[in-house]
Amino acid sequence: MRTLYFLPMSLPRSLIAAAMSTALVLSPLTATAFEGELFSLKNRWEHTVTEMPANERESTLKALAGEVEQLAEQHEDEADILVWQGIILASYARERGGLGALGTAGDARDALEQAIEIDPQGLNGSAYVTLGALYDRAPGRPLGFGNSETAERMFQRALEIRPDGIDVNYYYAAFLKEEGNEQAAREHAERAVNGTARENRQVSDEALRRDAETLLNQL
Repeated sequence: MRTLYFLPMSLPRSLIAAAMSTALVLSPLTATAFEGELFSLKNRWEHTVTEMPANERESTLKALAGEVEQLAEQHEDEADILVWQGIILASYARERGGLGALGTAGDARDALEQAIEIDPQGLNGSAYVTLGALYDRAPGRPLGFGNSETAERMFQRALEIRPDGIDVNYYYAAFLKEEGNEQAAREHAERAVNGTARENRQVSDEALRRDAETLLNQL
């Protein structure tokens, strides 16, 4: 949320100009600090899910979830932070597994849906990809919120935003395979294999490309 500064018109113009100049200087510094924290979280998440041994991932993701929660509380209207909160919580829920992870998965869903309310693009479709995976993998009612129709709708929305994305095509292909639509699953697995890795997510996207190759060989 942007802070608005109101200056009394009785002040000399030189003081008004100085105050405005100070505000302009401080704003980029604040933005840089927040972006730096988010960049660090993203890099550590990527290292955790692609390189860390399985027996260490859960505790590390739990710690990252605590950090991103604090950052989201400080910047509650920043959609990108909320998307990353959802991504990290979804990864933590996956590592926890079982019914004990349902609360964490629900928190991930809530953060992602809040992010989309702020920015309908959802970090260039990333919010929709993670929501699709959550709705696909969570158990249905009465235990959870899983829903195949909602999952497909989320994946389709992500494809509208980023049709050549490795992540959306891979997760959608996995979903379609589970739904028994192997022809469509093969098409999207091929798109994932030939997709474009994002500049700021190259490590995790390349890992998903390899997963897509494995999935394609199974179809």
